[in-house]
Amino acid sequence: MALQIYNTMTRSKEPFEPQDPGKVKMYVCGPTVYGYMHIGNARPIIVFDLVRTYLEQIGNEVRYITNFTDVDDKLIRKAEEMNITVAEVAETFIAAYYEDIEGLGVKPATMNPRVTHSMELIIGFIKELEEKGYAYEKGGDVFFRTSKFEGYGKLSRQNLEELQFGIRVDVDSRKENPEDFVLWKAAKPGEVHWHSPWGDGRPGWHIECSAMAREFLGDTIDIHGGGQDLQFPHHECECAQSEVLTGKPLANYWMHNGFINIGDEKMSKSLGNGFLVKDIRDRFKAGVIRYFMLSTHYRNPLNFSEETMLSAEKSVERISMAAANVKHRLDLHTESAEAAISGEIKDKLSVILLNFHEKMQDDFNTPDAITALFEWVNLANVLLAGEHAAPADLAALLEAFAEMNAVLRLTQELKEEDAGEEVERLIAERTEARKNKNWSRSDEIRDELSAMGILLEDTPQGMRWRRK
Repeated sequence: MALQIYNTMTRSKEPFEPQDPGKVKMYVCGPTVYGYMHIGNARPIIVFDLVRTYLEQIGNEVRYITNFTDVDDKLIRKAEEMNITVAEVAETFIAAYYEDIEGLGVKPATMNPRVTHSMELIIGFIKELEEKGYAYEKGGDVFFRTSKFEGYGKLSRQNLEELQFGIRVDVDSRKENPEDFVLWKAAKPGEVHWHSPWGDGRPGWHIECSAMAREFLGDTIDIHGGGQDLQFPHHECECAQSEVLTGKPLANYWMHNGFINIGDEKMSKSLGNGFLVKDIRDRFKAGVIRYFMLSTHYRNPLNFSEETMLSAEKSVERISMAAANVKHRLDLHTESAEAAISGEIKDKLSVILLNFHEKMQDDFNTPDAITALFEWVNLANVLLAGEHAAPADLAALLEAFAEMNAVLRLTQELKEEDAGEEVERLIAERTEARKNKNWSRSDEIRDELSAMGILLEDTPQGMRWRRK
């Protein structure tokens, strides 16, 4: 098997070959930290975390960079609304970002460079563009000459003449061409600013990622990712300014995830149809949110609704139950699990894992990879239905599950929990009540435990408990 990735630049799947075998350089555009993360922001975070995780699982060392835009017009407006500084706005929502990604089961990036910590890099990048004749200053602003880069539009498949024709309003008369974009913005009175050769100001949006990607990953990245909405103008502008400076491709593989729709309508702040991740996390576990995201291929649009989340919750519950039951059954065995696995179970697990990896290597086809995981659930349930599941077979099941779940992260790590003295006392009392056929007391205790967040399950392997 060889990993295939759909490359937005070529509009085709291509074999993935990092520049340095076994080492992957990956850059994903991060958040502008002026508010709480909404469910649309969460999709690229989960998708590219999964890409990174799978690349690591198949033997790569991944240097994963995602930036924070911690100064721009939105942060300035938010600072005015909250009557605090731009830096305080950024710190508030960077902290919230880290809480959200932890709550989504997402690993921190290798590095989260900030725009405000990268100002010398950005100014130096712009100066190089100006020296090469690709940038010009007008009234304290610095613009990029798109007409000098023949490849402008190649990523998003935009036509330069059509772009010029389509720009009808709010064209800055200082621009040589309407589609030229800003690299440096002169500061307005009272705004946060930095000193530069062109006067006090701050960077334009597009230049930030080019400067930071070059500094921390080099001239050419293996994978550059982000949401579909970033293809144009953000990634297109990144391509232009980076490639004219270095003479090399900015990225060998461009990956873009699809939109999230609310009620079949594209999510947008103007429509007021966004949902905050912190609020969704209050209701649904990380695995449920991840299942919702990964049950549709990352390049396809995804519909968010109450029904889809409840369906995801049921699916994750089924997976979690099967895994917990296998572990519970294995824990009941006193004999060693080191004996040889049965040929039938070994063959079936081999097929399941082969299917899983074939789907993951087909441009990270998580919906079909999840189907392979459900094949595992069916196998586990059949084995558990028998009276004599061998410890070696149960252990092999758990090992295969762990391999798949390490990538998808739909359930928490299976481990023994301490119920606590009161819970243990009630469980023992219920066991005694059932032995004495005192069904009413047994039901009362079940209800008491449920109110404490403890669910009891009477399985063929005996009673077990778990937290809601």
